[in-house]
Amino acid sequence: MNRLEGVRNIVDKILMEQLDLEERRCGYVHLYGVSAICGLLALKRGLDVEICSVAGMLHDIWSYKAGYSVDHGKLGSIEARKILNEINCFSEEEIDIICSSIFSHSNKQNIDDAYCEILKDADVLQHYLYNTNLSINENEKDRLNILFKELGLNL
Repeated sequence: MNRLEGVRNIVDKILMEQLDLEERRCGYVHLYGVSAICGLLALKRGLDVEICSVAGMLHDIWSYKAGYSVDHGKLGSIEARKILNEINCFSEEEIDIICSSIFSHSNKQNIDDAYCEILKDADVLQHYLYNTNLSINENEKDRLNILFKELGLNL
């Protein structure tokens, strides 16, 4: 079984249950976008691409499933653990890495382990790339500037 595709299938089913079509579209764009950027950053930083991509696919799953985002990092990590345990193809260590990343991804000011940082960076970069004409969220500016320097880009 291709584990990433298995997770994507579950995410797709959850998103298809979203009755608000705009919210569903945003879910697809954001979750797939963050997942792809996670994979890219994992390649650059020498971490596990699949694990990072899975974290990206699941990082906001609670928001799209429940329809609200209060405490979505914490609740999303619980939902992700449930999903990953159900598909039963990830080790406990892999699940812990994924869920820890999801749990901490909303706190962009903290510096956590390398996997958590990839998810935070990918989330910020996807927000920016979604529409570069929109203003950058204040709590994401510093992280985005550091990421652009790492990638050799100009903001």
